[in-house]
Amino acid sequence: MARIVALIPARAGSKGVPDKNVKLLAGHALLAWSIAACLKSAAIERVIVSTDSPDYAELSIKLGAEAPFLRPAEISGDRSTDQEFIVHALDWLAAQGEVPEFIVHMRPTTPLRDPRLIDAAVELFLAAPEATALRSVHEMPESAYKSFEIAPSGRLKRLGSDSTALDAANNARQQFPATYQANGYVDVLSTAFIRRTGLIHGDRVIPFITPPVVEVDTAEDFAHLEFQVSRHPEIINPLFE
Repeated sequence: MARIVALIPARAGSKGVPDKNVKLLAGHALLAWSIAACLKSAAIERVIVSTDSPDYAELSIKLGAEAPFLRPAEISGDRSTDQEFIVHALDWLAAQGEVPEFIVHMRPTTPLRDPRLIDAAVELFLAAPEATALRSVHEMPESAYKSFEIAPSGRLKRLGSDSTALDAANNARQQFPATYQANGYVDVLSTAFIRRTGLIHGDRVIPFITPPVVEVDTAEDFAHLEFQVSRHPEIINPLFE
């Protein structure tokens, strides 16, 4: 029985980038990058793709992953949640008598990964039994405390403040706390915690700080990824050699 299972969500259809999960990046489907990173990981014992598409399932198997079930349409829409597909996969595994202790959640939309960082994230989480989950983040180039909201009055106000006096937001960025953005590089989840609470992250989440990465939501994001790979072809070899 595999103790650590990677789950890769790859539903068909996308509004921002049509069929983005199978769109080619440097000659490899976007989905292939996440599968390859999982297969190169020393910590991950089983790689499962959760998809609603028979074509995506067939491709996943050709790429070396498993796609043993199709995700129901009712949890494969634009507003479907991570919790839904993860619980669905856990239910399917339980029905087969396979209950992993840990899930490594790998989003295809963050394709440029180092498998060694995946292993480091898993190791960090396993060393912290009090933690409910681990989430990867990178530091934002500008502190979120320099951002604004629009007050009910229609005026700008500083994020998290009731004040519409904005001059303090002009202070040097070093005067503000660093803030971090979740980036989909690697999340590590506890099966026992999910089953006990119905939550996937909880309130004792370990941060795993990675280099800044691009997540694919738009055609512009994909173009930026293509540029990155064209400038740094060495990114490809560790995953696909």
